[in-house]
Amino acid sequence: MKRDVKELVKQMTLEEKAGMCSGKDFWHLKGVERLGIPEVMVSDGPHGLRKQAAEADHLGLNESIKAVCFPTACATACSFDRELLEKMGETLGDECQAENVSVILGPAVNIKRSPLCGRNFEYFSEDPYLASQMAAAHIRGVQSKHVGTSIKHFAANNQEYRRMSCSSEIDERTFREIYLGAFETAIKESKPDTVMCSYNRINGEFASENHKLLTEILRDEWGYEGYVMSDWGAVNDRVKGLKAGLELEMPGSGGNTDWEIVEAVKNGTLEEQVLDTAVERILNIVFKFTDNRREGRFDKEADHKLAARIAAESMVLLKNDGVLPLKAQGQKIAFIGKFADKPRFQGGGSSHINSFKVTSALDAVKEVTEVAYAQGYDVKEDKIDEELFAEAVKTAKDADAAVIFAGLPDAFESEGYDRSHMRMPDCQNALISEIAKVQKNVVVVLHNGSPVEMPWAEDVKGILEAYLAGQAVGQAEVDLLFGKANPCGKLAETIPYQLEDNPSYLFFPGDGKTVEYREGVFVGYRYYDTKHMAVRYPFGYGLSYTTFAYSDLQLSSDEIKDTDTVTVSLKVKNTGDVAGKEVVQLYVADKTGSVSRPAKELKNFVKVELQPQEEKTVTMQLDKRSFAWYSTQLHDWYAATGMYEIMVGASSRDIRLTKTVKVVSSTELPLHVTMNTTISELLENSRTREVIRDMAESLIEHMGGSQEGEEGNAAAEAITPEMSLKMMENAPLRAMRSFMGMSTEEIETLIERLQEAAENK
Repeated sequence: MKRDVKELVKQMTLEEKAGMCSGKDFWHLKGVERLGIPEVMVSDGPHGLRKQAAEADHLGLNESIKAVCFPTACATACSFDRELLEKMGETLGDECQAENVSVILGPAVNIKRSPLCGRNFEYFSEDPYLASQMAAAHIRGVQSKHVGTSIKHFAANNQEYRRMSCSSEIDERTFREIYLGAFETAIKESKPDTVMCSYNRINGEFASENHKLLTEILRDEWGYEGYVMSDWGAVNDRVKGLKAGLELEMPGSGGNTDWEIVEAVKNGTLEEQVLDTAVERILNIVFKFTDNRREGRFDKEADHKLAARIAAESMVLLKNDGVLPLKAQGQKIAFIGKFADKPRFQGGGSSHINSFKVTSALDAVKEVTEVAYAQGYDVKEDKIDEELFAEAVKTAKDADAAVIFAGLPDAFESEGYDRSHMRMPDCQNALISEIAKVQKNVVVVLHNGSPVEMPWAEDVKGILEAYLAGQAVGQAEVDLLFGKANPCGKLAETIPYQLEDNPSYLFFPGDGKTVEYREGVFVGYRYYDTKHMAVRYPFGYGLSYTTFAYSDLQLSSDEIKDTDTVTVSLKVKNTGDVAGKEVVQLYVADKTGSVSRPAKELKNFVKVELQPQEEKTVTMQLDKRSFAWYSTQLHDWYAATGMYEIMVGASSRDIRLTKTVKVVSSTELPLHVTMNTTISELLENSRTREVIRDMAESLIEHMGGSQEGEEGNAAAEAITPEMSLKMMENAPLRAMRSFMGMSTEEIETLIERLQEAAENK
């Protein structure tokens, strides 16, 4: 049915309109019964349905309904699989329809600036392109079922420490390229029904009342049409927030802020049209759900199996010195560690799912073979239990291979606080090290929401990064350990050797009032790779039980305009003897020298499935944004004219094929010529080059660079042509007074000519 929402808003009283702009309670929006406007429910996600059945609270102190916990974003991002994320989204959408939930709160795309952020398990990646692609797929899946999503937390919510008041201090280029980059593509391509603003301030202004963020960028630039809701309790000044573009305050405020809106309209400090527009945006999404209500499907057992498949596709095999896959027959295997029996599979806080069942590795392995088990450690405190420790070492020693299930207990990472270090519990590190002394075939399976230091990595033969892989974690682990499934996940973040290596180390988490993002665009692998810094495991890395060969890289053109696209194709062959999937990663390196940029940046990827000895051609597209950086002069994206290297690889550190393409820019950066504009700047600009060239040659002569003489000539040796050239390039126009005898008036006349040339007049 076609609804006239504008007409409906006209029939509402001022008080009813103000009331629509805040929640009825923790999870419901208000309705207006006399006008047929229904109450609708929103619910936490993003990796499962956390619908509270009784008294509501934000952090889940009161129990929610039994549901299915899918792998968290820290895991699913490692799948590098858009189709898989879309399938997970479709399933969540079905579950929401079945439970009459109009909007599921997610996905969360905040960048993993530091390994210490307590909520990293909910975030996809350190890379904005990967995060945006995973989010876009998730959103498409959920919203295909006529259920809304709420992409969050907009923006720069990269820590838990003082998150409700601290100001993220970020320069414009970094903000656009890294922290908004994860949101932009997902919002433009998948059009989430709602956007959730973050708690924090951005350069001093609360996100909830930031007009630049919520209106100028989100709506005017990106064309967003849904509504913006606050994170729970993120509102500071309600009327200012409404003017800025914050339509819905969550949760309800008991009517207090509704009254503030009413008073502001009455006293003329808020235009009623601003309120009307906000209500229209909210109602459009409310009716989009209610007018498309359908009988949802919530088959918990089927969804549990899907959770297991997603987990298996997402786990990353970090090391395998011939120890995996394990043999179900003829090999005595020990499972060690509490997480083998009681796995940690999700993070703490508002996304915590009340799982209807959990499959541990000990549960799943019963269908494969018998294993010996020893608990080894407890998670209540980081303390060696001598009895458990000794039993675990003996059990491992008596086996042919030992699998140690380890990682971070709940107390080590959660929403609400950041980690204080990157270490695992000391008792677990000690156990792994001790077992490695008595057992040569050790595999460590990690359960963690963010990277950990691995002091024992050289002493074990296998490492499987399971992350927080949802309630079917054990099934996926066993399938991978015994070769029923082939590992195909790749790291969505770099694992450094130690916390101190991280680019944000000196600046995270700030002093509580501000946190400075001084590392700029050099986040994650952008920093490590540009510095050629050794890391434990690089971005995009992951092993398989088979091998892949890359060949025949082709570009559709070796020169393009920045308004064109270039198609990249290559052949990938499975050179092993088992079927597998490879994530082919496409990076771009800017060789123009126009601005300081990372050594390479991920700009596309494709996951390809290949049977043994099968070869396929894969293709990917690159457009202007694939080459561009954000110019604060243009306040827009800019790809400089010049050469760019196209790099295809199996990780950011494993580049297999390269080619170069020339990009011709349709835009020139504006040049404002002053007394302090350098000669080199003028020579680099195609419009001013001709005006200054002859004068530059003369300037070299005046600097003594054209002196010629026999060997031993002191002047010629003191002032070489190379030195004169560099001095000239770095010289500002005002230097012509000193070196060429030009008057200030003559230089000012020259500046006018140069400025006219720069503006093409």
